[in-house]
Amino acid sequence: MENHQFIHHFLENSAAHYPEKIALIHEEMRICYADLNVQANSLAHWLADSGVEPGDRVVILLTNGPEYVVSYYGILKAGAVAVPVSTDIRPEGLMSILRELEAKVLISSNRFERMLLTSGLSSADIRMLLFVNPRMKWSASGLSVSVWDEVVQGANAAPNLKDGVTSSSLASIIYTSGSTGKPKGVMLSHINIVSNVNSICQYLKLTSKDIQMVVLPFFYVMGKSLLNTHVAVGGTLIINNRFAFPAAVIKQMADEGVTAFSGVPSTYAHLLHRSPLAAYRDRLTTLRYCSQAGGHMPHRLKLKLKQTLPDHTDIFIMYGATEAGARLSYLPPDQVGTRINSIGKAIPGVELKIVGPGGEELGINQKGEIVGQGPNIMMGYWKSPEDSKKVLSSLGYHTGDIGYRDVDGYFFITGRRDNLIKVGGHRINTLEVEDIIIESDKVSEVVVIGVPDSLLGNRLTAFAVAKTNDYQEAELHRFCHQHLPSYKVPAEIHFVRSLPLKANGKVDKTKCLSLLNKQFQKNESS
Repeated sequence: MENHQFIHHFLENSAAHYPEKIALIHEEMRICYADLNVQANSLAHWLADSGVEPGDRVVILLTNGPEYVVSYYGILKAGAVAVPVSTDIRPEGLMSILRELEAKVLISSNRFERMLLTSGLSSADIRMLLFVNPRMKWSASGLSVSVWDEVVQGANAAPNLKDGVTSSSLASIIYTSGSTGKPKGVMLSHINIVSNVNSICQYLKLTSKDIQMVVLPFFYVMGKSLLNTHVAVGGTLIINNRFAFPAAVIKQMADEGVTAFSGVPSTYAHLLHRSPLAAYRDRLTTLRYCSQAGGHMPHRLKLKLKQTLPDHTDIFIMYGATEAGARLSYLPPDQVGTRINSIGKAIPGVELKIVGPGGEELGINQKGEIVGQGPNIMMGYWKSPEDSKKVLSSLGYHTGDIGYRDVDGYFFITGRRDNLIKVGGHRINTLEVEDIIIESDKVSEVVVIGVPDSLLGNRLTAFAVAKTNDYQEAELHRFCHQHLPSYKVPAEIHFVRSLPLKANGKVDKTKCLSLLNKQFQKNESS
């Protein structure tokens, strides 16, 4: 793979080497690299002609599709900063982000039109709106509105980046989910992302022959990584936004000869328990590997995945953070059998350490905080210097994850500071409790949260998806008491049809707490 200086060079180089090759498959649409690059050039010229300067922020509010990909690379070609936002963002959250960013342009589609039109959006919040297939009347809004099809007409050459834009310039701001407070904008430079992409391509051994099934949103850092890595090597991405119907996803994987699938823990829970993955085992003849990141996946789920996938399909367990441009470590497939609970070793170009409270590096099997250092580590949080100082030091990025390194250099996570809940004087790691509940083999998914309690400080509450309809809370409680100290057994276990998820596929613990409050209010009124 060639040496790239800017993120958009991935697209430009693949368009030069593989102009007629299919880059994207989305529903009935197939787009080659040459056409994708031409459209991105057109958008870049339009942005520059509209007064967007290098460093200006351009917000993307789109579902996965060709328009998203063109927007992302077109913004970067113009020297501007691409800011993807979650597709389940609320109007007040979007308004807050737009004002914090002082954004110039918002690119969106008719799916979000009503929300935007009724949000109170004004020219003080955004200079221009660019819409894919607008259906509503914007004439009275006072906003400058342009139509996608009129903008993306086909420019052959990209605009020349103005002086001052370098590989260390800000390229993208990705907002964290805000599960522990106000979302923070992670600032990533071109070199942050380029270095991480090159490293991932290296250890996954990606080539132009790879075909990636994409069910994760591109606004999520892992989804964005799938996009950049496969565009970098001239591969093909199949965009499927219908993971609620996993059988259709599995069928398309077999029909299209997919070589790679990637997901977060909930993705694989759905595949294993709500899809015909096992039945398609012999038809997934080209599936080279599956990769998992996005948080802790229970031991039993990993074993079940290994048993269900074809024998020739490798499993890559990966670990990272938005602040690391996506990836910090990976577990080689040949270690999954013996070190299935490890997050592996640092990816090429990255160094991982275990450090103590004073910043001292700890030795083998000593528990401390995992700290990562490398060219992929973020520039900081947008307009949040104090928050940046809390996680960035001369040692690198402080992940907040607690773990240790074994004698062979493999890293293991034992907990996270924000997963430690104090219950009656005991500090409890919720991941440990979740793993035990999954070991019962009676539930497919579970999340444990702390609910404020006047006597205990917090009480443990679990939300679980049962594998059968007749499973009872009392049975699961008995299993927990057999395998956990009494203070770690959840006070309540609520069975739900499905766990509430964020748009990136991770469990939404705030919504779990909201479900509990609604149930309490219902009981009080009955």
